[in-house]
Amino acid sequence: MIFDIREATAADRPTIAGFNSLMAEETEGKALDPDVVGPGVGAVLNDPTKGRYWLATVDGEAAGQIMVTYEWSDWRNGMLWWIQSVYVAQRFRRQGVFSALYKHVESVARADKNVRGLRLYVENSNERAQDTYRAFKMTQPYLVMESLFGNQGEE
Repeated sequence: MIFDIREATAADRPTIAGFNSLMAEETEGKALDPDVVGPGVGAVLNDPTKGRYWLATVDGEAAGQIMVTYEWSDWRNGMLWWIQSVYVAQRFRRQGVFSALYKHVESVARADKNVRGLRLYVENSNERAQDTYRAFKMTQPYLVMESLFGNQGEE
């Protein structure tokens, strides 16, 4: 199957917010508040300093998505791109959508002289995703910890 990979636009906000909600439900059993996730997606689409989304499409239909956000690394004097919000629509799974998205993002990152690498976090129990990421030679050198605040976080 051939996928068209393109950078997302503001018109893609409902699709991306919907994919994010599906992902949260499938991977963590969480229901995202549409009044939060929609504007959250819009904030990225309207401000490229926050991140970027790409969509994989087949005949104009969204098959999957990937987002990157940025972290400055003083150790490397450059940016690390964090892969987030990865989702592949069920009917397109196991057909190379993630592979196409990942390879595209990696090629864009490698072409940018200020980008030093890619990182991501994955839910501890999502072994299938972990296996997929390992197949792309990603390693697990760190344990990610968090403390979320406000009504958007977990207390």
